[in-house]
Amino acid sequence: MTRHGRENLQYGEMSPITDRAGRFSWLKTLCLMLLVAPAAWLAWRALNHDLGPRAMTEALHVTGRWAVRFLLAALAVTPLQRLFRWNRLALIRRMLGVGAFTWASGHLLLYIASQGYDLPHVASEIVHRYYLAIGFAALAGLALLAATSTDGMIARLGPWWKRLHRAVYILTALAIVHFFMQSKLDASEATLMAGLFLALMIYRLTFRLRLPVNAAMLAGVAVAAAAATALVEFAWYGLATGANPWRVLAANLHATQGLRPAVDVLLLALGLGLCAEIYRRRNAQSPAAGLPPRLSRGA
Repeated sequence: MTRHGRENLQYGEMSPITDRAGRFSWLKTLCLMLLVAPAAWLAWRALNHDLGPRAMTEALHVTGRWAVRFLLAALAVTPLQRLFRWNRLALIRRMLGVGAFTWASGHLLLYIASQGYDLPHVASEIVHRYYLAIGFAALAGLALLAATSTDGMIARLGPWWKRLHRAVYILTALAIVHFFMQSKLDASEATLMAGLFLALMIYRLTFRLRLPVNAAMLAGVAVAAAAATALVEFAWYGLATGANPWRVLAANLHATQGLRPAVDVLLLALGLGLCAEIYRRRNAQSPAAGLPPRLSRGA
């Protein structure tokens, strides 16, 4: 029997607020509150007629944005674990992934409602509109990952489980492309999501290459992610819209025009790197500081 199978028999499936040993987990409880809070806020706005003249469209945009945000949050778990040696953060990875799928499902249901629950028409729209087909493909993939996220499925699939769930990188990229295509002219937030996704992928690449985690590496990741974000924004406006991409690129150098997504990514990555470097220096004298995260926690 696999290790995952033994854990499943010993503890059973975890609840949304307990760890594997059945103990109450503040971390999981806070994560659950985070997943639910935007829905409560959206419901409050709807009840108070605060969604504007196109309420259904606004609700569609809100649910889509949160689906992408929670997908990125799930992908951020491993880099944060490695940077801060916080293994218990793995407790919420599954919750964030399933939460992202739930928000994406709500996004689709709202779209069906906006089309008068005409399912043949919805199917036709998905087939004939590229951005809808891309979004639906991402949702279908997330549904498969959510269905195989239980301890029982992990035990049954064995090594194939990890291979299957690596598809989350492709699905996140598809979700972001869908975000871009429905954003039309103002793709600032979609560009920011793409930049954060690229930053997380660069972090993962540095870990895979076993580069030392130090100030130079963290600063390099921030600069590379910001440059990649600027390139994505330039390519999007140059290829998909009628806007002048050079003016968009130049706007990154003028703070008076507001912070561009590339600058936001740079500042966020530098802030994360600074926190990680402070943490590393403070724990430099610890006997476990040079060990891999799993060993330093005695796991």
